[in-house]
Amino acid sequence: MQHRPIDGTKLVLVLAVACASVLSACGQGRVSTPTPAEPTPAGGLAGTSWQLVEFRSSDDTIGIVRPDDPTRYTMTLEDGGRVSMQLNCNRGSGTWKSAASDGDSGTFTFGPLAVTRAFCPPPSMDDRISRDADFVRTYLLRDGRLYLDLMADAGQYVWAPRATPRP
Repeated sequence: MQHRPIDGTKLVLVLAVACASVLSACGQGRVSTPTPAEPTPAGGLAGTSWQLVEFRSSDDTIGIVRPDDPTRYTMTLEDGGRVSMQLNCNRGSGTWKSAASDGDSGTFTFGPLAVTRAFCPPPSMDDRISRDADFVRTYLLRDGRLYLDLMADAGQYVWAPRATPRP
């Protein structure tokens, strides 16, 4: 068998197609489509955008922690169950779902979040929020605010409607 040299242009084209196929398959693996038995994004939360007011810990040594600039901590609960977050100098994205138990409260969970890992100058709440996202279990809408409670009464994140940016 005789081997022929591969033309450089053909090699680049083959590699580009292979990379595109791999990236496409990776992207499809991250999409989470709820099955009919799973809770789906609640109508009252889907399409809303929030900014962080404070974290309330049930541990007295932590107490209440407020961000220096709430506009640097935002969360958008998109229709279709996607979430995008600005966490100080980092960004996060993933999935969310909820099921209302009555008009203003119910279960709430985040799926896996992909979060950038840039070092934000202190004080920063980005690590706390990305770590705690796995433990959010319920929500409550009251007085225009969204309260996300952590499991085992470990704390609560309080979010206010995000201010609309001015043109």
